[in-house]
Amino acid sequence: MIIRTGRLTLLPLEAAHAGEMATVLGDPELHGFIGGAPLTEPELHARYERLAAGSPDPAVTWWNWVVRLDDAECLVGTVQATVSGGVAEVAWVIGTPWQRRGIATEAAAGLIGWLRTQAAVHAVIAHVHPDHTASAAVARACGLAPTDQWHDGEVRWEHPERQ
Repeated sequence: MIIRTGRLTLLPLEAAHAGEMATVLGDPELHGFIGGAPLTEPELHARYERLAAGSPDPAVTWWNWVVRLDDAECLVGTVQATVSGGVAEVAWVIGTPWQRRGIATEAAAGLIGWLRTQAAVHAVIAHVHPDHTASAAVARACGLAPTDQWHDGEVRWEHPERQ
């Protein structure tokens, strides 16, 4: 499923995206809040193959997209949703050179809007590191609100459930 926003196209993730995405995600500083280190192209290719194959649990659906900045005709990040029991947990990562341009907000809002059209999704959540003010701003701009719940050192943010 392709999702389009004003400046972006969210393309279903494919292993073939690994080459370009290894560069997009290659800045070690990008991993300051998400942990780990940049993956090599072969590592990213293998990861994308696993993600594109889908969840091994039939009760869980993985949705993964690369974010393309249409005017520049380049990939700039990823958005994803893991859907289980009507709850979608979303996440976004935008490469360092493209940050502070509203791209993460636009991509995440496009994803959440698309999820809201899916009958099986009644709630949207995200987990944001408490010191990651940029990601918190994205979550807030997308209509999510912080809760008092924590998971692996991150604050759970929730989008109001659909009535």
